[in-house]
Amino acid sequence: MYEIVTGPLAWLSFLIFFIGILIRVLYYIFGLDWKLDRVTYTVNMSYGIRGAIKSILFWIIPFGSRSWRIKPGYTIIIFTFHIGLLITPVFLKGHNLLLQERWGISFITLPETVADIMTVLVLVSALLILLRRIALPEVRILTTANDIFLLAITIAPFITGFLAHMQVSGYNYWLIAHILSGEALLVAIPFTRLSHIVLFFMSRAQIGMDFGVKRGGMKGRGIVW
Repeated sequence: MYEIVTGPLAWLSFLIFFIGILIRVLYYIFGLDWKLDRVTYTVNMSYGIRGAIKSILFWIIPFGSRSWRIKPGYTIIIFTFHIGLLITPVFLKGHNLLLQERWGISFITLPETVADIMTVLVLVSALLILLRRIALPEVRILTTANDIFLLAITIAPFITGFLAHMQVSGYNYWLIAHILSGEALLVAIPFTRLSHIVLFFMSRAQIGMDFGVKRGGMKGRGIVW
């Protein structure tokens, strides 16, 4: 079973992930109406490029945007969650050993203690995000079963991986569950709102470019960011 989930199924899930993301990106690009304000964009393109870069930077830096600053607690939770989601799987020692074994590539690895701490922080952040959705009426009314499902499949690889790492009873079961849940997450990303891992940058660039071009620079930063 291990050979199957780390071999053919892993290849299949990565193929679906990369091809699906590529399709979503192309659909986003060609779905825009580039004919609008063609003259304005041509003349002020330098403002647009600067606006796109600033828009992305202000949103990926904690407290960089006004929206992040007015909700400091939520900002800390969200950034902790996303940083852990991105860094932990890529630089985990076990994952890199598997990459080296299967495909001959690897990255620098995190110390196990750091990886454990980041995993726990991801799980705690996810719990706080869930509690926020339940506790705040303005958020609860917008929350759907799909939102809860996406949060669940996002943290499933962390839960199962942590249990396997801690040598909980049924190690082989948790290891296989960890790999399968990770592959399920990869497959789900292109077809769900989780695709924002890529589309976020494109949408922020589009918004920033639009404001940069039409306002002749980023003087309206408080509005854009």
